[in-house]
Amino acid sequence: MFINSFQSYKIVIHSYQESKFKIKIDMNNQKVQIFDTTLRDGEQVPGCKLNTDQKLVIARQLEALGVDVIEAGFPVSSPGDFKSVEAIAKMVQNATVCGLTRAVKNDIEVAAQALKHAKKPRIHTGIGTSDSHIKHKFNASQSEVIERAAEAVAYAKTFVDDVEFYAEDAGRTDNEFLAKVCSEVVKAGATVLNIPDTTGYCLPDEYGAKIKYLTQHVYNVQNVILSCHCHNDLGLATANSIAGVVNGVRQIECTINGIGERAGNTSLEEVVMILKQHPYLGYETNINSKLLYETSRLVSESMGMFVQPNKAIVGANAFAHSSGIHQDGVIKNRETYEIMNPHDVGVTASAIVLTARSGRAALAYRAKLIGYELTKLQLDIVYNEFLKLADTKKEIKDDDVHYLVEISKIGILA
Repeated sequence: MFINSFQSYKIVIHSYQESKFKIKIDMNNQKVQIFDTTLRDGEQVPGCKLNTDQKLVIARQLEALGVDVIEAGFPVSSPGDFKSVEAIAKMVQNATVCGLTRAVKNDIEVAAQALKHAKKPRIHTGIGTSDSHIKHKFNASQSEVIERAAEAVAYAKTFVDDVEFYAEDAGRTDNEFLAKVCSEVVKAGATVLNIPDTTGYCLPDEYGAKIKYLTQHVYNVQNVILSCHCHNDLGLATANSIAGVVNGVRQIECTINGIGERAGNTSLEEVVMILKQHPYLGYETNINSKLLYETSRLVSESMGMFVQPNKAIVGANAFAHSSGIHQDGVIKNRETYEIMNPHDVGVTASAIVLTARSGRAALAYRAKLIGYELTKLQLDIVYNEFLKLADTKKEIKDDDVHYLVEISKIGILA
C-alpha cells in the first residue's frame, strides 16, 4: 500500500478525466524533448556535490542551451536539495522544472512545496517494478506495487498538472506487467511515462522492443510522452536512448558529459548530435548545439569531474588529428575524417597535433599558421629535424616548430 495512503484516489482520477488539462502527443511527432538530470542524477557521482549558487549557474546555462526539462533535485533528500530546487524553480523562465520523489506521500508534498514558484512545475514520482525490486526492496506483490504507483501519481496530480511516472528498473521488468503499471498510472493522470534502464542492462534491440511493446499495449498511450532514462553500465546508454526514440520515445533523460550514478547516464551532447547528424531520421530537439562545449566545461569545472580526452563531441581529442594520413586528409578537406563541424558544438577549430606519427603536410600546415611558408626543399630539411625531436617528445608545440626552423638553417624568418 502507498505510505500514508489516502482515500481520494478515485475522486482525483475522475476530476483529472473531467479537467481541461489534456496533453495530446501524436506518436508521429518528431520533436524530441531533452530532459536534463545533471543536477539530480549527475550530482550523485561521489565527490561532485554542488551548492545552491553553483546549481543556479548550471541551471541558467541549461536553459540557455535549450533543454526542455531541468530535473533540479530530490527535494525531500536534504534541506540543501530543497533549497536548490526552490531557488531554481523561482529563477527558470522557460524550461519545465522537475522534482524527484518516491511513491511516498511526504516526498510528494515536499516536492510540491519546493516547486510552488515554478512557471512549469513537474513532479517525477515512481516505484521499482522489476521482480528484484518488488521482492527484495519492497517485499510486496505486483498488485500492491500497481496500487502504490497509481495512488502516488493521483496524489501528485492534486498539486501539479504535469506528473511524470518512473518505473524503476523497467529494463528488467516483464513487458506485460510493465504495461499494466503504465496503464494504471496513465488512468491516474500521468502525463509522462519514464522507462528507465536503471542498471544499464538492456541491449538496444531489447530496449527498443520494450518501448514498441508499450506503444501498443499501454492504455491511452497516444496522450502521454514516453521517456527513456538509460544508464551506461555496459556502455550502451546512448545507443539504447536512440533505439527508444526510433520506437516511440519522445523525451530523452540525460546529463552533460554523461555523468551520473556508477558508470553514468546517457550523454546529452551525444544524443543531440546523433539526431542532428542523421537528419533523415526526422527527429529534432530544441538544443542550441553551439553551446554544448561551453556547457560541458562549466559542468566539468563546477563538479571537479574531468572530461576524458576521447569523450565524444566534447573531449579534448574529439576534433584532434595526429596521424599523418588523417592530418593530410583533414587539411585537404575537413569532411575526409570529420562528420561534424567543430563550430556546430562550440569548438573553435579542428586541431592538427604534431607527433612522431605526423607527416610533412601537417608540419607545413602548422608552420604556415605561425608564419613560415616553406618550399618543398625547406620542408624536407625541417622535417628531418622534426622527426628527431618528435621521437623524444609526446607532442611538438609551436615553440618547437620555431626552434626546428632555426636549427635547420634554411634562412627563413617568421
